[in-house]
Amino acid sequence: MRDRRLTRGLTVEDLARLFREVASEPVRRSLPGLKDIERSIRGHESGDHAPGPRYRPLYARAFGTTETELFGDGNRALAPLCAGTPAVSVEGTGTTGDGDDMERRRLLQLAALGVGAGALGSSGEPVRQLLDRALARVSHDMEDWGVVCADHLHAIRTRPAAQAGDDLLLDLLAVRRRLDLPDAEDVTELQRATAALATLYANVLTRLGDHGSALRWWCTARRAADASGDLDLRLLVRGSEAGFGLYGQRDPETVLYLTERAERIAGSRPSVGLAKILSTRAKALSVLGRHDAAKQTLRILVDVLPDGAPNDLMPAYWTEDQYDFAESWVYSGVGDEARAGAARERVLARAGDYQYDANVRLHEALCTVVNGGVAGGMSQAATVVDALPASSQSAMITEMGKIILQAVPADDRRRPEVTEFRTLLTATVT
Repeated sequence: MRDRRLTRGLTVEDLARLFREVASEPVRRSLPGLKDIERSIRGHESGDHAPGPRYRPLYARAFGTTETELFGDGNRALAPLCAGTPAVSVEGTGTTGDGDDMERRRLLQLAALGVGAGALGSSGEPVRQLLDRALARVSHDMEDWGVVCADHLHAIRTRPAAQAGDDLLLDLLAVRRRLDLPDAEDVTELQRATAALATLYANVLTRLGDHGSALRWWCTARRAADASGDLDLRLLVRGSEAGFGLYGQRDPETVLYLTERAERIAGSRPSVGLAKILSTRAKALSVLGRHDAAKQTLRILVDVLPDGAPNDLMPAYWTEDQYDFAESWVYSGVGDEARAGAARERVLARAGDYQYDANVRLHEALCTVVNGGVAGGMSQAATVVDALPASSQSAMITEMGKIILQAVPADDRRRPEVTEFRTLLTATVT
């Protein structure tokens, strides 16, 4: 239900109003108030109770389909599955079994019923645990996971993180199902697909500020990449894990340690993974105030930038403006307006990830603060955050805002404009 609603761009409030519009006159007169309808919808979506005879035709009309297509015979199983009670089969009969088998059946039934990914838990933890247990298993024919990964990467860069995450979980579940098949073909390719999709899901969880779950998914991505034996993918996962750690997930010193550990297996051959590792190291050094070392790392990074898009699973994962983004961050941190501004404009010239576009504008505010313009920097930063819709105000934005606040001299931290921006950030994450 939730997926169908979100696909149509409807809020719960919109759907409640739509129910009243599509209802026949007698039904409309019998319906409760909008707030009560909204509560019923939320109850249906959370699995507290299944839609009854009053609401089933309203859902069908609102979604432009039939009750049979929307609910089918499996509707009886929908509520208990979503509510987390013991799993039942699609036919409605009880199932028994221990541990993995029961959980596997529950997840596969949810997928068969078309239940929204929210029923699997926002962190995706049940799927993650099953993937970990299944990585050594086998599969049948391989689909074009490169296209799947590219689609998800595009969604992450252009849509609200929560929506992108729901879609990702369904393909992670599909990989898990293939890993569970008793044929030894394509295990390596499925391990690579698992690593790529888990990396993207950890990316989403970081944006949502669910750092504990993200850390566990990074671990799953690493294990899958290591199992595949693909060095480029191993480096890409490690570079991504370290990079997203800078957004409130890890201490900068830990991020720096992760980059150093990843470099030990990297060698000197240019690759997307090595480029991500070094760009992250430059940013971590900047956050730690080691500005000369950060600039030196940028100079090293130039020599290892990948030529083209060598990663076949996610060829668009590294874009040429990622070096410019790192340069904007590092030179903003030292107050070099000319070099930071030039790098920022190169990033903004590309129609890329809306999160990075917002963050690179926050770099400008950081540069202003570093150069002593506390009031101006706070104003610039507040303008960037205020301009974003609520669904786009991710942890990547708020954590960069915190880095700006950390750059404010101690004597200026009680100034009204600083307090106002701090309050704005707090409101963004609550």
